Amino acid sequence: MLDFDDLYCRYGDVVALDGLTFSVPAGQVFGFLGPNGAGKTTAMRAVFGIAQPERGEVRWRGRKIDPDDLVRFGYMPEERGLYPSMRVLDELVYLGRLHGMTSQAAAAGARHWLEVLNLGDRADSQVDSLSLGNQQRVQLAAALLHDPEVLILDEPFSGLDPIGMDAMAGVLRQRAAEGAIVLFSSHQLDLVEHLCESVAIVNRGRVVRSGRVDDLTTSSQMLLVEVKGDPDGSWAQNLPGARLMSVDAGRVRLALEGGTDPQTVLDAARAAGAVTHFAFDRRKLSEVFVEAVAA
Repeated sequence: MLDFDDLYCRYGDVVALDGLTFSVPAGQVFGFLGPNGAGKTTAMRAVFGIAQPERGEVRWRGRKIDPDDLVRFGYMPEERGLYPSMRVLDELVYLGRLHGMTSQAAAAGARHWLEVLNLGDRADSQVDSLSLGNQQRVQLAAALLHDPEVLILDEPFSGLDPIGMDAMAGVLRQRAAEGAIVLFSSHQLDLVEHLCESVAIVNRGRVVRSGRVDDLTTSSQMLLVEVKGDPDGSWAQNLPGARLMSVDAGRVRLALEGGTDPQTVLDAARAAGAVTHFAFDRRKLSEVFVEAVAA
């Protein structure tokens, strides 16, 4: 378990973390979400001592993290952290040596991860000759090289094409299945919903919503309703007990509030015309996110 406990961090007059508290269990992919400036990067840097909170601490396995622990962690920053003039393989071997690996083990590990990430043919390329997406894959290989028990990734999917995203997602699932702690931040909420078992949503340095994705997206009833001849969904405007989420070619998406009976929505739709579609749906993680950060 990786615990963020009551972290408070300030940069001048800007409060980056304001009592941030949540836990990341081993064995699952965990999404760390929030708008720009919410404190995600500062929290991740606090794991490695790059950011120094004025209060609180990050714990691994129930105790404060020490330098020996960090050798077993993998970190992928949002900013490029590579030496641009080095060859890809040489750079990965160098970084592996910093984690205590032998040159032989680092080279073997580097070649393995480059193959997994579809970069096996670029081992001898200079880093700055690669596309931004391929540099992103090299950074992931660097984070994975020493077989870390904790993997912290800041916007790892940024700049990747669909093939790269699939490769990245496959690696994160594999590491979690092997028992590692996997925490990553992303603004790509559809991907997070598909990939993560649990998430924490942070805003203004505080966690505003957290839990299993399935629980968050089924926490309230959603309905999809279509009334023939009403492409704008006008029948559902200001409907008591239901919040209009979207209208797509006449198909209305409604969030039921409190104990609203779906039958009352069906009755209202029938009063407006012939009902051609009526079904239950689940919330999207993006809707949970918007609601959480707007509160």
